[in-house]
Amino acid sequence: MDNIDGNNLREIVRILVRNLGLLERSGACCSGVTLTQCHAIVEIGRAKEITLNALAESLNVDKSTISRTIDNLVILDYVTRETHPENRRCIKIGLSNNGQTIFEKIEQSMMDYYNNLISMVAVEKKEIVHEGLQLLIDIVKQNKYCAMKGLL
Repeated sequence: MDNIDGNNLREIVRILVRNLGLLERSGACCSGVTLTQCHAIVEIGRAKEITLNALAESLNVDKSTISRTIDNLVILDYVTRETHPENRRCIKIGLSNNGQTIFEKIEQSMMDYYNNLISMVAVEKKEIVHEGLQLLIDIVKQNKYCAMKGLL
């Protein structure tokens, strides 16, 4: 294992991300909405209520991009948007009843998919997989500046 270097890690992560991205782009998990809308619905559903700025930050997109996404989700009656009564610049986003239904379908689809994946991992290796992925997430969070500087 000592021969694993940055190139090995990059290749493994690239393949993992590509394969997970193909799953999402296939529409299998998104219940008839676009991938961006799907991610927004999931974040809103998990938060129950979120500001436009916090949603943009959590999805790592700019405010204008998420604003257009939310506009479309409001038109589709999946999302509600309210201006905060004391701060008109603060926009609160929540799911409509239709949005909640889509959120639950997406969550169930993803739960089924990932339960199936983890069931394929040998019992004695499940904790290793979990610890390794969590460690990688923690390291990436601590080193975000590298990606922003074009170093990754």
